[in-house]
Amino acid sequence: MKPTVGFIGLGLMGHPMARNLLKAGFPLIVWNRTPERAERLVQEGAKLAATPRELAAQVDFLMTVVSDPPAVEKVLWGADGALAALRSGSVLIDSSTISPDLARRTAAACREKGVGYLDAPVTGGTWGAEKGELVFMIGGQAETLEKARPVFEAMGKKFFHLGSNGAGQIVKLAMNLILALEVEALAEALALVTHSGVQGERLIEVLQASMARAAVLDVKAPLLLKNEYPPSFPLRLMHKDMRLALELARQEGVTLPAAAASYATYSAVKDAAKDDPDYAAVARYWTAKQS
Repeated sequence: MKPTVGFIGLGLMGHPMARNLLKAGFPLIVWNRTPERAERLVQEGAKLAATPRELAAQVDFLMTVVSDPPAVEKVLWGADGALAALRSGSVLIDSSTISPDLARRTAAACREKGVGYLDAPVTGGTWGAEKGELVFMIGGQAETLEKARPVFEAMGKKFFHLGSNGAGQIVKLAMNLILALEVEALAEALALVTHSGVQGERLIEVLQASMARAAVLDVKAPLLLKNEYPPSFPLRLMHKDMRLALELARQEGVTLPAAAASYATYSAVKDAAKDDPDYAAVARYWTAKQS
């Protein structure tokens, strides 16, 4: 029988990731801050725990996919937190995007309990989560990764062992910084083209045939052209990841001028938003300026 997996965080990414674990035959126990999000998984065979601590006491692997560092701290160390109940020999896999420092602190707390720990943030969007084609960026011990390999294989197509704990988060913050800058660059270019009297579609046609083409732009360009931003990766989370990247840069004494300028643009759009849009909504910055 396959090991039991616990899953905390059933949002846009977590829910399809958990479903793929069920499809792969793993006994699954889930918890979410709003239990209603777990109903469909329970109907498909998952068990619902009342608290993170109750869940952690029953599992061989615990996955957490929550929104930000405070949420990770709450589900691990808060009232009824999971960390206190994890059994020696189990493995905690955190696929949230957090600071490298928090990943290292979590690793140290796990070592004290004889628990393995991997920081394993993901990229691939909701479509990758649904198809089981995520890419994992992993920090931690190689033997812990090998132990967890079947769990990762149920959810992703590639996983990279990048070094010790914290390395996965460092690379994830850098990756998201690239994505944020690419999408803002497209939004700026579209603003320039359309304000100069050329249809945005003409720019996209040329872009697709040029060295400037990027896979993320294939996905985001239709949203920008329609000015519609259903959340695949919410702007509020990209804004958080950019902030974490800039905080890491300050710690390391690295100046990131393009990132700092882009963060200001994302901040302006986030602060003005009355909905919860995808991060491609950074294009609203130029729409607002035009109006």
